[in-house]
Amino acid sequence: MIFAAGTVFGILFWGGLHTVVEATNTLGFCTSCHEMEAYVYQEYRESSHYKNAAGVRATCSDCHVPKEWLPKMIRKVQATNELYHKVMGSIDTPEKFEAKRLQLAERVWASMIESDSRECRNCHAFEFMDFHKQQRRSAEKMQKVIETGSGETCIECHKGLVHKLPDDYEGDD
Repeated sequence: MIFAAGTVFGILFWGGLHTVVEATNTLGFCTSCHEMEAYVYQEYRESSHYKNAAGVRATCSDCHVPKEWLPKMIRKVQATNELYHKVMGSIDTPEKFEAKRLQLAERVWASMIESDSRECRNCHAFEFMDFHKQQRRSAEKMQKVIETGSGETCIECHKGLVHKLPDDYEGDD
């Protein structure tokens, strides 16, 4: 009897956890707070990740939440810090948000570098790229990374692709 009750509880707990995690991966959830809807969501809507000729859309979680279970859970725990700052009002005005934009961006960039831009590679892979359809400079740069195995990762060249660069960003050059 205890085993059966434990099994039922475990299934309900796991199902509930999965449901909550997936609900927090939706575009609606990500843009439900004023700060995200008013600032970064508007930038995202102007990007090719939102609207493009192929009709493929990457949402917030596609770029900011790992697909693998353990990294996903780690990211969800880290996100509680974002909730804390939401409650504290750290970025609740455009001025406060812009003042923290560089710090926030650097945190995301560091995470992407650490994971070798894992979330980018869920959709983008060198072996599937048609370099003849890319701009010359882009194709040359991508092929150089492949040939040299330089270890460069997507975000090192693609900062500012979806969200605007912070005003105080000085670049990596």
